[in-house]
Amino acid sequence: MLAFEALRAVDERDAYANLVLPPLLRKAREAGDFDGRDAALATELVYGTLRRQGTYDAIIAACVDRPLREVDPPVLDVLALGAHQLLGTRIPTHAAVSASVELARVVLGDGRAKFVNAVLRKISRHDLDAWVELVAPPYDEDPEDHLAVVHSHPRWVVSALWDSLGGGRAGIEDLLEADNERPEVTLVARPGRSTTEELAAATETLPGRWSPYALRMAEGGEPGAIEAVKEGRAGVQDEGSQLVALALANAPLEGPDARWLDGCAGPGGKAALLAALASERGAALLASEKQPHRARLVERALAGNPGPYQVIAADGTRPPWRPGSFDRVLVDVPCSGLGALRRRPEARWRRRPEDLDGFAPLQRGLLTEALRAVRVGGVVGYATCSPHLAETRVVVDDVLKRTGGAELIDARPLLPGVPALGEGPDVQLWPHLHGTDAMYLALLRRTA
Repeated sequence: MLAFEALRAVDERDAYANLVLPPLLRKAREAGDFDGRDAALATELVYGTLRRQGTYDAIIAACVDRPLREVDPPVLDVLALGAHQLLGTRIPTHAAVSASVELARVVLGDGRAKFVNAVLRKISRHDLDAWVELVAPPYDEDPEDHLAVVHSHPRWVVSALWDSLGGGRAGIEDLLEADNERPEVTLVARPGRSTTEELAAATETLPGRWSPYALRMAEGGEPGAIEAVKEGRAGVQDEGSQLVALALANAPLEGPDARWLDGCAGPGGKAALLAALASERGAALLASEKQPHRARLVERALAGNPGPYQVIAADGTRPPWRPGSFDRVLVDVPCSGLGALRRRPEARWRRRPEDLDGFAPLQRGLLTEALRAVRVGGVVGYATCSPHLAETRVVVDDVLKRTGGAELIDARPLLPGVPALGEGPDVQLWPHLHGTDAMYLALLRRTA
């Protein structure tokens, strides 16, 4: 029932599972209805169903006598949950069908429960590999459509990711598979405020792969139970996000290094790391975020930082600061989020190609103003959690051509030890190559 409620919230309210599920689990625990194993199963059912939605839709479509658009969404949610239990977990067939039919009876009524029973019994005749063989178009006839069904991504996303990779079939399949894996929880020990040793002593962890401040939590660990996280001296932050902040902070400068700007600071992860790094050097950070509620999240993330910092609610395309005010500037711009599909699997079904047209003017405007905000000799970091070329290199190239007075600098040496960074000078991280979200970073130095 809880997994069904979460899926309905995602469908009806455009909610995100990572925001909807925790309070549902907490409420169930407080009511005494759930233990740890129940919570783990509910989490797997929600995220597994969302990740494999495209594949399950194709399988369900092969088992019903009408177009899926004519099946009520709540019925589809029950069917998808049942399909995931049958094809994506080790739950016995009879238990998966029985539990799904009982759920349908409670939330949909007896009539539609019979329909659910009939469809799931058809699905149970084959395992996942056999179903994929039946419903996926042959690779030779339509590679993108084949991969879309097999790996449960919209066709346009498969095409965009393939273009961004610029490689052969192995690369795109590895990436799509990585998108469907549960991501690790990565901690950051904010320098000067916590250490990786302190975090390692507080919970079971593995070392970070690339960031000196990162630790990877063991499965089932609870970050909120760690004292340093509770106090804001440490946090949860993808290692790719850490690397972006570290690269900007360590980029070589000509002249003073006293004023830093995070121009798109919400919800505050990069800002908190930058503030800690700036504090160690005696520099001050201004963290700006357009949305007031997100600015409050930034304030919370930076609370207790010993160094000078300020958080403001301001539009980075119409900034209140004077041109040339900063030595280092980061703009982690709003984007499609295609680089974080491991964490927000529902985003792949929610986004449309036309969404990119809406982000484009904002991304260009934010980078243009960032270049105005930095002084001559200073450095701007343009970052986005998307590998789509229209949100990465195309934006950077367009702004450089239009504005002049800036040059790309090689970001690769600023990510020491990280392999497979391409030809540069910009950097694209990948889940299947680096174990991070697909973060993009370009570093630009203002020259005039």
